[in-house]
Amino acid sequence: MKAVNVEEYISFAPENVRANLRTIREKILKLAPEARESISYGMPAYKLNGKPLVYFAAFKNHLGFYATPSGHTAFAKELKGYKQGKGSVQFPLNKPIPWDLIERIVVFRVKENEAFRK
Repeated sequence: MKAVNVEEYISFAPENVRANLRTIREKILKLAPEARESISYGMPAYKLNGKPLVYFAAFKNHLGFYATPSGHTAFAKELKGYKQGKGSVQFPLNKPIPWDLIERIVVFRVKENEAFRK
């Protein structure tokens, strides 16, 4: 099934992942209250000032987090222990999710996107 909004996306996710999805959504909206929420590339997506901010996705064994290449580059040292791709990181569901790190990455991306306001 394809979700049409983030709430629906979360409801379609496996039950064991929903709490993490709700938490990451709440954190993003708290740290970037002006961000526009949508579904893009089949996952929850957030834009600020018309530019991508972050995305997240539920998978069977991990929570995918996408903060564009710059967000991951800036936190490369702290993300080193996680499986990564260009602009993506996988947080395994069998380990604690690093919420503080995710929050710091979102704040970093908000500051980057604020430059587009000027």
